[in-house]
Amino acid sequence: MVKEGEAEGDVPLGPDGKPMSKKALKKQQRDAEKAAKKAEKAATRAAAEGDTPEAEDHAKDRYGVCKLIQSQEKVDRQLVKIKELNASKANQSVWIRARVHTSRSKGKQCFLVLRQQHYNIQGLVAVGDIASKAMVKFSANITKESIVDVEGVVREAKVDSCTQHDVELHVSKIFVVSASEPKLPLQLDDAVRPVTEEEDESMPTVKQDTRLDHRIIDLRTTTSQAIFRLEAQVCQLFRETLNGKGFVEIHTPKMIGAASEGGANVFTMGYFKGKAYLAQSPQLYKQMVIASDFERVWTIGTVFRAEDSNTHRHLTEFIGLDLEMAFDYHYHEVIDVIGDMFVQIFRGLQERCQEEIGVINKQYPSEPFKFLDPSLRLEYCEGIRMLQEAGFDIGPEDDLSTPAEKLLGKLVKAKYDTDFYILDKYPLGVRPFYTMPDPNNPKLSNSYDMFMRGEEILSGAQRIHDPALLTERALHHGVSLDTIKPYIDSFRYGAPPHGGGGIGLERVTMLFLGLDNIRKTSLFPRDPKRLTP
Repeated sequence: MVKEGEAEGDVPLGPDGKPMSKKALKKQQRDAEKAAKKAEKAATRAAAEGDTPEAEDHAKDRYGVCKLIQSQEKVDRQLVKIKELNASKANQSVWIRARVHTSRSKGKQCFLVLRQQHYNIQGLVAVGDIASKAMVKFSANITKESIVDVEGVVREAKVDSCTQHDVELHVSKIFVVSASEPKLPLQLDDAVRPVTEEEDESMPTVKQDTRLDHRIIDLRTTTSQAIFRLEAQVCQLFRETLNGKGFVEIHTPKMIGAASEGGANVFTMGYFKGKAYLAQSPQLYKQMVIASDFERVWTIGTVFRAEDSNTHRHLTEFIGLDLEMAFDYHYHEVIDVIGDMFVQIFRGLQERCQEEIGVINKQYPSEPFKFLDPSLRLEYCEGIRMLQEAGFDIGPEDDLSTPAEKLLGKLVKAKYDTDFYILDKYPLGVRPFYTMPDPNNPKLSNSYDMFMRGEEILSGAQRIHDPALLTERALHHGVSLDTIKPYIDSFRYGAPPHGGGGIGLERVTMLFLGLDNIRKTSLFPRDPKRLTP
């Protein structure tokens, strides 16, 4: 009897139902042998790697995705900061929480760069008694910028590409706390590319608008982290210095009933059935507090300017560092205090922020900031003379334009070797209504500006503390007396001679670091074209 699928003589039938030829039979036999050998090799390899279907993943409890942290429990676990990991902690087991900066798989290993703010360390997940192949694969597939909890043993190793260059972390457990979407709006490595490399068209770069549109990611870069940590120190040094000189911190209104500078560059807003304005400065309130016998005050707060200026140094909202003080007999007492304050800030930044300055200079190289102690003070007429001698067309009562400021900064640097200087005795016609006129020259005023790298960072003056003279100057400037009546009235009951100034925090940071745009030093910049994020 002939079985189904076979011809007589046990010759197999082909797809067409006819007996197969000897050549076809040999080919079928060779294919079957190849398939058997391939399956045998695959089984052997899988068995060696512990990856057979029936083999249990011995590391299955050492990796995975955490449940959403909703404060369900208090975990008895101390997370260590990456910046604290060095050779002194070699062979210690630690837990860290970090972002996955990069990951790459190589054979039975996965190398991770784990980042906390501007510190990072290399992590290693390797197949062995602790980690399985599945754990290595899981680690390699964690998306960039995901937040992970990692347990590992600190081992000595030379890793030049990380801030923690003398150790690495041998990972024993890794859990995803918060996963990032796979596609990032910008790559952090591209966002920290040195400006010297941006000229290479083959190297991807990140444009300013892209950075600002996705500021949450851009602020994670080592450069941004360093900039805003240094900027925080500007505020801290401002506080420390002035508190040490007997100043008191105050807080002033940001919604006011009249334009504080008496000009048109003010934001108007509805205020119930009337109007209100966003404060252009805390100026008037600082003076009123001085008239209340506080003697020396400072404040840090938001300032608003409705100026349609789309330049590298203007913002419509910025942080103002303001101070005001009573003096005894001459407003130069105020200038001396402010000049020394800047010296203390500059010196403090150089002493406290060397690491941050180094990080920033890698991406944005600049010359170290230079200053004199005591600060250099020039009279306005001297500055005008230096500009005229350099061929710049400017008159003795003209205000300084931006090109004039920049040129004068270069001339001062060449002559006095300082990036910071004070310009005193400005023309009265270019100053606000509350500026005290010079007693010896009616065309001049007891006012001053201060400059860093050829750009103004502070404007100040002796204020008028006599109500009759203040009224006269307000009318001269076209300011409605009704809108500033409480301000003028505050000087009717006796007020000491006083002066002060206002400083732009973002501009000071930008110029100290030699950066080219103030948007780099504003967390979420506001300008005429940007109101988000």
